[in-house]
Amino acid sequence: MNDSPQGLVCPTPIQRYEHVLLAHGGGGRLMHRLLQEIFLPAFDNPALAARHDGACLDLGGQRWAVTTDAYVVRPLFFPGGDIGTLAVNGTVNDLAMCGARPVALAAAFVLEEGLPVATLQRVVESMRAAAAAVGVPLVTGDTKVVDRGRADGLYITTTGIGRVTVDREISPAQVRPGDRILLSGDIGRHGMAIMATREGLAFETTLTSDCAPLVEPVFRLLDGGIQVRCLRDLTRGGLASALVEIAETTRLDLLVDEAAVPVSEEVQGACEILGLDPLHVANEGRFIAIVAASDAARALTLLREAAPELPAAVIGEVRGPGEGRVTLRSRIGAPRILDMFSGEQLPRIC
Repeated sequence: MNDSPQGLVCPTPIQRYEHVLLAHGGGGRLMHRLLQEIFLPAFDNPALAARHDGACLDLGGQRWAVTTDAYVVRPLFFPGGDIGTLAVNGTVNDLAMCGARPVALAAAFVLEEGLPVATLQRVVESMRAAAAAVGVPLVTGDTKVVDRGRADGLYITTTGIGRVTVDREISPAQVRPGDRILLSGDIGRHGMAIMATREGLAFETTLTSDCAPLVEPVFRLLDGGIQVRCLRDLTRGGLASALVEIAETTRLDLLVDEAAVPVSEEVQGACEILGLDPLHVANEGRFIAIVAASDAARALTLLREAAPELPAAVIGEVRGPGEGRVTLRSRIGAPRILDMFSGEQLPRIC
């Protein structure tokens, strides 16, 4: 019998599925459940358990970082970049989040029969230019061709190796109560640029991806002596997933001021039209830095010097000990719990 006043109930969200869904790759709650229940138990080791953007390893008396990522974005080309720039910048950025300068890249290409050679050439040139911009060579790779209709034209997997140049660990384990949360720029550009291009949506202003390397702003902080506790680039799942992941890993609470989070007018307008939340929309050139409170003002200055065109901001603080939750203080001052997206807003965005 239903005892609710209106005779309605809110069903409990499905937590487990017998088959993989697109949402399992979206950076939200389902993807993290897949990692926790399938991959982490199977490959359990200290480097993987750190739940960082890459693995930091001690080899030959030096510290190295390694990361790998697959890129399946649709469409292959979009305002502000293409699958080639994504493949380089995304991997380089994961190394930067570990406090590592990129040393070498490897790439594997899965090509679909019928892909125009001119398209492949254009993507390869984009990768060359992106790698040259950060001074990292692509030193090895692999190529496979699959049947027509099996690969959406082109998939790329990129692996990066970087040398960790800081003498301290940068990871969620270093976060402390009282630390401040900094955001390097406005959010939501990449996901909305992909959506607009994919669906043929026309807005007054062209939505352009934020795809960019993050090595320079990150090392502005590190070389400037900022007490950086944790770095996280905002990709699938957006700002919300990155914050929730850190909170759940550290078991500390994060308080974020919504009014302090920079969102451009064009992204905000597009999100309102499409019913999307900018906090959950993907980025490819933004990151959060959790730093000691005493260094927050100087860190903000360094970020703004590295990219004067971006509205870097202090958006919140760490509190605790707590329950590993993220609380968002809305623009009208009301608090609400911020969680990862449960379904899939924008599939295949990177």
